[in-house]
Amino acid sequence: MYTLITVLIIIVCVFLVLIVLVQNSKGGGLASNFQSSTQLMGVRKTNDFLEKFTWTLAALLLVLCIMGSAFLPREGANQQQSAMKNQIENSVDPNSVPNFPTTAPAAKENSSETATPAGSKK
Repeated sequence: MYTLITVLIIIVCVFLVLIVLVQNSKGGGLASNFQSSTQLMGVRKTNDFLEKFTWTLAALLLVLCIMGSAFLPREGANQQQSAMKNQIENSVDPNSVPNFPTTAPAAKENSSETATPAGSKK
């Protein structure tokens, strides 16, 4: 569905560009070529039609863009979000105080080497 909406957006954009290029802000453009009084639409009606068609295409483009954002595939976003969430949860706070051991490590007692106090004799 997202691909269809994207193709429709591109088609509407092309039509919008063509319609705007046909128009002329000073009454020229397509309407200036039809200045004969024996025609069906007339100069003013052509300008009205092109202006209404421009507004219609702009509104259609807006609706299609909103629909495109609604149908945007979000499969990869959840995985990326969870990976970032895991990284944030497992990060180390640089402002935290390091946790040093408060007790002396237990001495290993081996039968071959025993530590004797400095003042005692065997």
